[in-house]
Amino acid sequence: MTRIENEAQYMAAIARVEELLPITDEDTPLDDKNMVELVLLSNLVADYDEVMYPIGQPSFMDIIKLRMYEMGLTQRGLAELLGVSPSRVNDIVSGRSDPTFKMARDISKKLDIDPAIVLGV
Repeated sequence: MTRIENEAQYMAAIARVEELLPITDEDTPLDDKNMVELVLLSNLVADYDEVMYPIGQPSFMDIIKLRMYEMGLTQRGLAELLGVSPSRVNDIVSGRSDPTFKMARDISKKLDIDPAIVLGV
């Protein structure tokens, strides 16, 4: 099968996908010519995206910040939750220092973050 070779082809493929989306839906038969074209182009676009626009793994700090946002916590609130000083939380959230093992365990449990992510494994 072919692949998208450059940005111009990529943009053309995206434009065509956007044209096909309104004329297909989950009830469109898989052998319909528009559905076949949509699936093929979508796969080509996805493959190009993975190569040209890879999404890296979020950092530990990004994950903590996201979880704090989801839980409505400030750094002061997180410090209280973990039983540490706000400056200690600031050092960890900013990446200036790593949490102790005990603190990493508490972050994992109290923020419901996978221990492997907290430990960087």
